[in-house]
Amino acid sequence: MQIKTKAIVISSIKFQEKSLIVKCFTQSSGLKSYFVRNAFSGRKSNQKIAYFQPLSILEIEAVHKNKGTLENFKEIKISTPFQTIHSDIYKSTMVLFLSEVFYHSIHEEEKNEPLFNFLETALLWLDHHDEIANFHLILLLEATKYLGFYPDVSNMDLTYFEMREGNFTPFIGVDTLTEHQTNLFKKLIHLKFDNNQKVFHVLERQIILKNLMDYYRFHLDGFRNPKSLEVLKEVFS
Repeated sequence: MQIKTKAIVISSIKFQEKSLIVKCFTQSSGLKSYFVRNAFSGRKSNQKIAYFQPLSILEIEAVHKNKGTLENFKEIKISTPFQTIHSDIYKSTMVLFLSEVFYHSIHEEEKNEPLFNFLETALLWLDHHDEIANFHLILLLEATKYLGFYPDVSNMDLTYFEMREGNFTPFIGVDTLTEHQTNLFKKLIHLKFDNNQKVFHVLERQIILKNLMDYYRFHLDGFRNPKSLEVLKEVFS
Protein backbone atom coordinates (compact mmCIF):
# COMPACT_ATOMS: atom_id res chain seq x y z
CA MET A 1 0.00 0.00 0.00
CA GLN A 2 1.37 3.41 -0.99
CA ILE A 3 0.82 6.18 1.55
CA LYS A 4 1.59 9.86 2.04
CA THR A 5 2.04 10.99 5.63
CA LYS A 6 4.02 13.10 8.02
CA ALA A 7 6.59 11.24 10.12
CA ILE A 8 8.79 12.05 13.12
CA VAL A 9 12.22 10.39 13.14
CA ILE A 10 12.72 8.32 16.28
CA SER A 11 16.05 6.64 15.45
CA SER A 12 18.44 5.89 12.61
CA ILE A 13 20.99 3.08 12.73
CA LYS A 14 23.75 2.49 10.22
CA PHE A 15 23.41 -0.84 8.43
CA GLN A 16 26.54 -2.31 6.88
CA GLU A 17 28.63 0.40 5.18
CA LYS A 18 26.21 2.49 3.16
CA SER A 19 22.64 2.05 4.40
CA LEU A 20 20.37 3.09 7.27
CA ILE A 21 17.50 1.56 9.18
CA VAL A 22 15.23 4.42 10.20
CA LYS A 23 12.43 4.16 12.74
CA CYS A 24 9.68 6.78 12.36
CA PHE A 25 6.49 7.59 14.21
CA THR A 26 4.06 8.27 11.37
CA GLN A 27 0.87 10.27 11.52
CA SER A 28 -1.04 7.69 9.47
CA SER A 29 0.26 4.35 10.74
CA GLY A 30 2.06 4.70 14.06
CA LEU A 31 5.57 3.29 14.35
CA LYS A 32 7.26 2.11 11.15
CA SER A 33 10.81 1.04 10.27
CA TYR A 34 12.34 1.85 6.89
CA PHE A 35 15.37 0.69 4.96
CA VAL A 36 17.36 3.50 3.30
CA ARG A 37 19.72 2.02 0.74
CA ASN A 38 22.97 3.85 -0.08
CA ALA A 39 22.38 6.63 2.46
CA PHE A 40 26.15 7.10 2.73
CA SER A 41 27.00 7.08 -0.95
CA GLY A 42 26.42 9.37 -3.89
CA ARG A 43 26.36 13.12 -4.25
CA LYS A 44 23.21 13.54 -2.15
CA SER A 45 24.35 11.40 0.77
CA ASN A 46 24.70 14.37 3.14
CA GLN A 47 21.22 15.49 2.23
CA LYS A 48 19.84 12.00 2.86
CA ILE A 49 21.47 11.70 6.27
CA ALA A 50 20.29 15.19 7.28
CA TYR A 51 16.69 14.03 6.92
CA PHE A 52 17.13 11.52 9.72
CA GLN A 53 18.35 13.60 12.63
CA PRO A 54 16.53 12.92 15.92
CA LEU A 55 12.89 14.07 15.91
CA SER A 56 13.05 15.66 12.46
CA ILE A 57 9.56 16.11 11.02
CA LEU A 58 9.28 14.68 7.50
CA GLU A 59 6.71 14.40 4.76
CA ILE A 60 7.07 10.99 3.15
CA GLU A 61 5.68 8.82 0.44
CA ALA A 62 6.26 5.18 1.23
CA VAL A 63 5.24 1.66 0.38
CA HIS A 64 3.85 -0.11 3.44
CA LYS A 65 3.62 -3.87 3.06
CA ASN A 66 2.52 -4.20 6.71
CA LYS A 67 4.16 -7.61 7.09
CA GLY A 68 6.39 -6.75 10.05
CA THR A 69 9.37 -6.23 7.75
CA LEU A 70 11.28 -3.07 6.82
CA GLU A 71 9.31 -0.67 4.64
CA ASN A 72 10.66 1.55 1.85
CA PHE A 73 10.51 5.28 1.17
CA LYS A 74 9.59 6.52 -2.29
CA GLU A 75 9.94 10.25 -1.57
CA ILE A 76 11.16 12.21 1.47
CA LYS A 77 11.22 15.90 2.27
CA ILE A 78 11.48 17.98 5.41
CA SER A 79 8.01 19.05 6.52
CA THR A 80 9.15 22.01 8.59
CA PRO A 81 12.88 22.80 8.60
CA PHE A 82 14.08 23.42 12.15
CA GLN A 83 15.82 26.76 12.60
CA THR A 84 17.57 26.12 15.94
CA ILE A 85 16.99 22.60 17.25
CA HIS A 86 19.92 20.88 15.55
CA SER A 87 22.35 23.80 15.92
CA ASP A 88 21.73 24.70 19.58
CA ILE A 89 23.62 22.39 21.96
CA TYR A 90 20.90 22.52 24.62
CA LYS A 91 18.07 21.79 22.20
CA SER A 92 19.96 19.13 20.24
CA THR A 93 20.89 17.32 23.47
CA MET A 94 17.29 17.51 24.60
CA VAL A 95 15.86 16.06 21.38
CA LEU A 96 18.47 13.28 21.36
CA PHE A 97 17.36 12.33 24.86
CA LEU A 98 13.66 12.57 23.99
CA SER A 99 14.09 10.50 20.83
CA GLU A 100 15.62 7.74 22.96
CA VAL A 101 12.73 7.95 25.42
CA PHE A 102 10.21 7.55 22.60
CA TYR A 103 12.26 4.71 21.11
CA HIS A 104 11.52 2.80 24.31
CA SER A 105 7.95 4.15 24.72
CA ILE A 106 6.20 4.00 21.34
CA HIS A 107 5.80 0.45 20.07
CA GLU A 108 2.43 0.25 18.34
CA GLU A 109 2.14 -0.02 14.58
CA GLU A 110 -1.22 1.69 14.73
CA LYS A 111 -2.44 5.23 14.24
CA ASN A 112 -2.14 7.57 17.23
CA GLU A 113 -2.76 10.93 15.60
CA PRO A 114 -3.33 12.84 18.89
CA LEU A 115 0.16 11.83 20.09
CA PHE A 116 1.68 12.71 16.73
CA ASN A 117 0.01 16.14 16.69
CA PHE A 118 1.10 16.83 20.27
CA LEU A 119 4.74 15.95 19.51
CA GLU A 120 4.78 18.00 16.30
CA THR A 121 3.33 21.05 18.07
CA ALA A 122 5.76 20.69 20.97
CA LEU A 123 8.81 20.40 18.69
CA LEU A 124 7.81 23.49 16.73
CA TRP A 125 7.43 25.36 20.03
CA LEU A 126 10.92 24.25 21.07
CA ASP A 127 12.38 25.41 17.78
CA HIS A 128 11.01 28.94 18.22
CA HIS A 129 11.70 29.59 21.91
CA ASP A 130 14.85 30.15 23.93
CA GLU A 131 13.66 29.58 27.51
CA ILE A 132 13.48 25.79 27.43
CA ALA A 133 14.90 24.48 30.73
CA ASN A 134 11.72 22.57 31.65
CA PHE A 135 10.61 21.64 28.15
CA HIS A 136 11.61 17.97 28.37
CA LEU A 137 9.96 17.56 31.77
CA ILE A 138 6.65 19.06 30.62
CA LEU A 139 6.72 17.06 27.38
CA LEU A 140 7.44 13.76 29.14
CA LEU A 141 4.56 14.26 31.55
CA GLU A 142 2.10 15.48 28.89
CA ALA A 143 3.03 12.56 26.61
CA THR A 144 1.69 10.13 29.23
CA LYS A 145 -1.82 11.40 28.35
CA TYR A 146 -1.39 9.80 24.94
CA LEU A 147 0.58 6.76 26.13
CA GLY A 148 -2.13 5.83 28.62
CA PHE A 149 -0.75 6.54 32.08
CA TYR A 150 -1.24 10.21 32.89
CA PRO A 151 -1.54 10.70 36.67
CA ASP A 152 -4.97 10.73 38.28
CA VAL A 153 -5.11 14.31 39.55
CA SER A 154 -8.50 14.09 41.27
CA ASN A 155 -6.90 14.03 44.76
CA MET A 156 -3.89 16.29 44.30
CA ASP A 157 -4.33 17.74 47.78
CA LEU A 158 -3.09 14.44 49.27
CA THR A 159 0.51 14.24 50.48
CA TYR A 160 2.19 11.53 48.40
CA PHE A 161 2.20 10.38 44.78
CA GLU A 162 1.94 6.62 44.30
CA MET A 163 3.99 5.70 41.21
CA ARG A 164 2.55 2.26 40.46
CA GLU A 165 -1.10 3.32 40.71
CA GLY A 166 -0.48 6.80 39.30
CA ASN A 167 -2.52 8.63 41.93
CA PHE A 168 -2.16 10.71 45.08
CA THR A 169 -2.51 9.12 48.49
CA PRO A 170 -2.32 10.13 52.18
CA PHE A 171 -0.14 7.10 52.93
CA ILE A 172 3.58 6.66 52.30
CA GLY A 173 4.54 3.31 50.80
CA VAL A 174 7.20 1.43 48.86
CA ASP A 175 6.31 3.07 45.54
CA THR A 176 5.40 6.58 46.71
CA LEU A 177 7.43 9.70 46.15
CA THR A 178 8.54 11.61 49.23
CA GLU A 179 6.53 14.66 50.25
CA HIS A 180 9.17 16.95 48.71
CA GLN A 181 9.26 14.96 45.46
CA THR A 182 5.45 14.93 45.35
CA ASN A 183 5.32 18.72 45.74
CA LEU A 184 7.73 19.12 42.81
CA PHE A 185 5.61 16.70 40.77
CA LYS A 186 2.45 18.69 41.56
CA LYS A 187 4.16 21.87 40.43
CA LEU A 188 5.14 20.18 37.16
CA ILE A 189 1.56 19.07 36.52
CA HIS A 190 0.46 22.72 36.50
CA LEU A 191 3.21 23.88 34.10
CA LYS A 192 2.77 24.67 30.42
CA PHE A 193 5.52 25.34 27.89
CA ASP A 194 4.97 29.10 28.11
CA ASN A 195 5.25 29.23 31.92
CA ASN A 196 8.31 30.65 33.68
CA GLN A 197 11.15 28.22 32.89
CA LYS A 198 13.01 29.24 36.08
CA VAL A 199 10.37 27.77 38.37
CA PHE A 200 12.78 24.90 39.23
CA HIS A 201 16.48 25.05 40.01
CA VAL A 202 18.95 22.52 38.58
CA LEU A 203 18.77 19.96 41.39
CA GLU A 204 14.97 20.06 41.40
CA ARG A 205 14.89 19.37 37.67
CA GLN A 206 17.20 16.39 38.17
CA ILE A 207 14.93 15.02 40.90
CA ILE A 208 11.84 15.42 38.70
CA LEU A 209 13.57 13.84 35.70
CA LYS A 210 14.60 10.79 37.76
CA ASN A 211 11.04 10.47 39.08
CA LEU A 212 9.64 10.69 35.53
CA MET A 213 12.02 8.00 34.29
CA ASP A 214 10.94 5.79 37.20
CA TYR A 215 7.29 6.52 36.40
CA TYR A 216 7.80 5.49 32.77
CA ARG A 217 9.53 2.32 33.94
CA PHE A 218 6.58 1.43 36.19
CA HIS A 219 4.10 1.74 33.33
CA LEU A 220 5.96 0.64 30.19
CA ASP A 221 7.25 -2.91 29.85
CA GLY A 222 10.91 -2.98 28.89
CA PHE A 223 11.47 0.76 29.34
CA ARG A 224 15.13 1.66 29.90
CA ASN A 225 16.84 4.90 30.80
CA PRO A 226 18.24 6.54 27.64
CA LYS A 227 22.01 6.41 27.20
CA SER A 228 21.96 10.17 26.66
CA LEU A 229 20.48 10.81 30.13
CA GLU A 230 23.88 11.53 31.65
CA VAL A 231 24.79 13.84 28.75
CA LEU A 232 21.55 15.74 29.32
CA LYS A 233 22.33 16.15 33.01
CA GLU A 234 25.82 17.38 32.19
CA VAL A 235 24.67 19.95 29.63
CA PHE A 236 21.94 21.33 31.90
CA SER A 237 23.97 21.30 35.13
